[in-house]
Amino acid sequence: MTNKLQIKTLGELKATGYKSRSVKEELRENLITQLRKGEGGFEGIVGFEDTVIPDLQTAILSRHNILLLGLRGQAKTRIARLLVNLLDEYVPYIEGSELYDDPLAPISWYGHHQLSVHGDNTPIAWVHRSERYTEKLATPDVTVADLIGDVDPIKAATMKLTYSDERVIHFGLIPRAHRGIFVINELPDLQARIQVSLFNILQERDIQIRGFKLRLPLDIQFVFTANPEDYTNRGSIVTPLKDRIESQILTHYPRSVEISRKITQQEASLTADQTAAIEVDGLVKDLIEQIAFEARNSEYIDKKSGVSARLTITAYENLVSNAERRMLINNEKNTFVRISDFLGVIPAITGKIELVYEGELEGPGKVANILIGKAIKTLLIKFFPDPEKTKKAKAPNPYAEIINWFGDGNNLSVIDELPQQEYKKALNSVSGLKALVKKLHPRLNENQELLLMEFVLHGLSEFSQLNKGFLDNGFAFSDMFNSLFNLQPDDDDLDLDDDRY
Repeated sequence: MTNKLQIKTLGELKATGYKSRSVKEELRENLITQLRKGEGGFEGIVGFEDTVIPDLQTAILSRHNILLLGLRGQAKTRIARLLVNLLDEYVPYIEGSELYDDPLAPISWYGHHQLSVHGDNTPIAWVHRSERYTEKLATPDVTVADLIGDVDPIKAATMKLTYSDERVIHFGLIPRAHRGIFVINELPDLQARIQVSLFNILQERDIQIRGFKLRLPLDIQFVFTANPEDYTNRGSIVTPLKDRIESQILTHYPRSVEISRKITQQEASLTADQTAAIEVDGLVKDLIEQIAFEARNSEYIDKKSGVSARLTITAYENLVSNAERRMLINNEKNTFVRISDFLGVIPAITGKIELVYEGELEGPGKVANILIGKAIKTLLIKFFPDPEKTKKAKAPNPYAEIINWFGDGNNLSVIDELPQQEYKKALNSVSGLKALVKKLHPRLNENQELLLMEFVLHGLSEFSQLNKGFLDNGFAFSDMFNSLFNLQPDDDDLDLDDDRY
């Protein structure tokens, strides 16, 4: 590549045997090379290996413009940005050209003028592939001038040109993306009349600016992204435009907790201090992912809106930070994430779910706690016997000693800021709890053992074997039936009306 970058004139470029390729041919041929080498080409995209990526590769091989259609948080923009890696690392252009004119096939007045004046001595420069990517978020205020261009009266006056001269045009984003990739995010948000301006570019590959007879054979790979929700909420893709986008590829959310967990661990931003000092068990990581799965099936949440993968990423970051906060307050050198730390993920959930009417009646804070509870209930039976089945079974109930301890009038409060030793002492005070965990999971370290002990209490409450009360800074466990008889008229079993939620 160093030798290529030393080429400074058109004549030198011709001498190398250089041949022009359209950007779609460039993408296609580089993808073919990657596939033959067995390379993935879309690093960091997890869970799409058998679905989205093959469709995307097929579209590139077909030299199609692409529409990525899916709910929020499904990596649509990231996929579009990774297409840059399929471009040549450097390509030549006529030096000084704002449209990166191909030296062998210029399209602008400037490019043609340079060739006519300098011939084979026309100066050549090289552009890196990172400079050949343009991205625009579609908003209702985007104009044709923004995308296509307009007449610049200041340029006309300064250069003393008439408005009929091509040189008075100020090109918009799309012409400036010539020989590159142009991405429009959230396409339905563009007004219909603006979408219409894209027709010719996609079909005939030219543009029209006001009254000019200008025809620029633009060479662009278009990628559009859209959310199906937008089709009814904010706008739609006009049918003729959608017809001109050759390939529509549907994205989706992770289809398993394992894939979702891999994405979260890849994307979550933790400091080196957090990673070194805070232990995060696999159970906790799976609980975070299960919350998102419960949310996507919840009757309280709008399924058309979706639940972004960003929910689990930010929830995981908050979870670790909540444990870190407790560690700092108690002046401890290290700690581990507890189930009670899930109080800290509620702000990450409430901002990323769209509630339906029933959810609005409950309130976002309560819905968040319901989702956490359902996630605990789902995962409990993967680690421990199903409490509902054990009640009906003839064999001794493994939870009987724990439930009876609370039935004898004992209570347990697990406060968010509880120091490690007090947390351990509190859980060990529950008769039968440690023995149950040791019997079913005998090879755990102390932190994992304590985590599962608290997990059992939360799980039993979700199966209505224990009562779980919500405190401002933690949880209070008690006997299920005694709590019902002792409930005062002003008490609220799920107190989420305070300012925290």
